[in-house]
Amino acid sequence: MQPPSHPKVEQASRRPSPQGEGRREAYPTSSFTRRAFLRRSAAASLLALPWIIPASVRGGNGAVAPSERINVGLIGRGAMGSGHLHVLAAHKETQLVAVCDVDRGRREPGARQADEIVAAQRGTGTHAHCAAINDYRELLARRDIDAVLIATPDHWHSLQSIHAAQAGKDVYCEKPVSLTIREGRDMVNTIRRYARVFQTGTQYRSIPTIRQVCEFVRAGGLGRVKSVFTIWMKTSVPILGPSYVPLDPALPAEPTPEGLDWDLWVGPASWRPYNSAYHRNPSPGVVPWVFCDAFGAGAITGYHSHAADVIQYAIGMESSGPVEVIHPSGGQFPTLTCRYANGVLLHHLDHWGQAKDLYHAVPAEARLEGLFGGLFVGERGWITSMSASGPVEGGPPALLREMNLTTRQVNIGANNHHANWFQCIRSRALPSAHEEIGHRSASLGHLVAASYQLQRSLRWDPAQELFIADDEANRLLSRARREPWQA
Repeated sequence: MQPPSHPKVEQASRRPSPQGEGRREAYPTSSFTRRAFLRRSAAASLLALPWIIPASVRGGNGAVAPSERINVGLIGRGAMGSGHLHVLAAHKETQLVAVCDVDRGRREPGARQADEIVAAQRGTGTHAHCAAINDYRELLARRDIDAVLIATPDHWHSLQSIHAAQAGKDVYCEKPVSLTIREGRDMVNTIRRYARVFQTGTQYRSIPTIRQVCEFVRAGGLGRVKSVFTIWMKTSVPILGPSYVPLDPALPAEPTPEGLDWDLWVGPASWRPYNSAYHRNPSPGVVPWVFCDAFGAGAITGYHSHAADVIQYAIGMESSGPVEVIHPSGGQFPTLTCRYANGVLLHHLDHWGQAKDLYHAVPAEARLEGLFGGLFVGERGWITSMSASGPVEGGPPALLREMNLTTRQVNIGANNHHANWFQCIRSRALPSAHEEIGHRSASLGHLVAASYQLQRSLRWDPAQELFIADDEANRLLSRARREPWQA
């Protein structure tokens, strides 16, 4: 698969990894060759340098020398992209060299902001100015960029990750990594083919407290896990109302704002005329377009991909998936439930009260709040892994004491997710939420959505990634792309 006609995208040479499972190595990309050249050139030009060199340039005082920083391009500067911009511009390991967005009102202020952050930290004149780019293909064609961070709407995630890998760039991609299971699998295969380092933006697994909870459950601390509970709320869809899955409301065409390349914003999705419910400045929420099935994935985008990642990590299924999705219309369970081959049942709830009122899984006085994780119930007790809601809860009290958590507080900002990606770019090891994990987290949501859409139960083969004897359901595994964005 190659991007539509545009300046040629460089492809990296690669070779099989000699380092064994869990590590990958590729021939150096052009950007790594650039740094090697700079190191070789330094010895030949020492006499031309001033005797006093700032520590930030030498790499002293904990700083990383400019020639050794990872050059990164940011694709998408909306609400999520703005947060990533701060990390990439401020982190000692990276140099943010380009901000790409189809909205001039986002990319140009973003590039200026990156320059301001760097100047405040490292001083003026010690770095090249950050470029403002409209078309991501132009960014990928730059040989000075080592890696890209993709924070665009969902419908671009898998395709831009594929094109980035083909261009020899390592990738950090926001969740969910796909809008269909097959495009997610294509993305995984391409990342592996080009030996790229890929991190999915499911950072909650990288919060120390959540990681301790997951490891405790995974190691058998609850005994046999019987049930897990998580949230799947309805999404508010303009005109049409609340829905368990994203829909396609017929929104009226509005004048396209000046400076917005709407055709490129829509990209591979089926065409929709511009409407401010999809995109405007300032952004109306983190992911305003999420209600539309052409651009977003509803609950999967909002929080379920995070929950799926944490839950499947804890139950040891992060590289697999359920074998059955049981719709409540069958009467077996009161809410939609996924069954795994190891016997674990994952119940999806409209709200946490259903864990008590419908399933009687925990005591009535238990505090259950938050998203981005789950409630685990096993033979020995129960424990939560939710975030943005207060401390970890569990019972009986002896179980919490046994866990010996460093802290029960869940500090969302205290995670090493970006740092793990930077480290793995250098070592070529697999990041904590690599491409297969990201794909399987998104896939769990796609399976749930398929059951809601078809209003019936489904049997799933997680190895073959096919619904069993179900042609209607299998047609939901892929979708056509708009010209010229074809595979």
